[in-house]
Amino acid sequence: MSVRHAILGLLAEHPRHGYELHRAFGSLFGEADPGVKPAQVYTTLARLEEAGLAAHASTEQGAGPEKRIYDITDEGRAELNRWFSEGVSDARSRDEFFVKLMTAVNGGQADPRRVLQTQRTTLYRDLHSITAHRNRLDPKRQLATILLLDKAAMHLEADLRWLEMIEARLDDVRRQPPPPAEPARRGRPPKRAQLDPSEEARDGARETSEGSGATAAPRQKDGTWR
Repeated sequence: MSVRHAILGLLAEHPRHGYELHRAFGSLFGEADPGVKPAQVYTTLARLEEAGLAAHASTEQGAGPEKRIYDITDEGRAELNRWFSEGVSDARSRDEFFVKLMTAVNGGQADPRRVLQTQRTTLYRDLHSITAHRNRLDPKRQLATILLLDKAAMHLEADLRWLEMIEARLDDVRRQPPPPAEPARRGRPPKRAQLDPSEEARDGARETSEGSGATAAPRQKDGTWR
């Protein structure tokens, strides 16, 4: 998740200090709390302030250490609106199980069908756990969490359908040769020759003169211009 944008959203509600922001994560996300640490909140606040997206508004004095209150800036609101206006790309193509399965198919160290079956058992167990958890929630008070669990269950159901599809085509996958590895480039890229600063300046002046159509004056043997 984007911690920086979540913090901007919380600051857009009203100014807060770091400890209050950390507590707000728990109440905002409920059981979907991403587990953001206090140090991460304070580090993100510092970066937002440095970027001009948040600003130190005031200082709260109390019995303990003083607390810096932060507020969102106009630039921060613009960034928050930009974030809201964009979709979120799914990163499921970088799938650990797919890497495991292809390693079993190409390496021969494990039976791919056994790997598939193990994954299917795991997904069914996760689906059962999510469904049982969802059914215990109160839709009158925990609707947001229920909807989040519905999304997770739908992802698991889609993964189970995908397992059935790939199991049906597994022999076709095994018959295909693995793609050839791209040959590694050897050696270092050639370095540009370093010119003496005075020589580089003369070359630049000569290129400018040639580009403008002027004719450069010939140099004498001692290097001076005629």
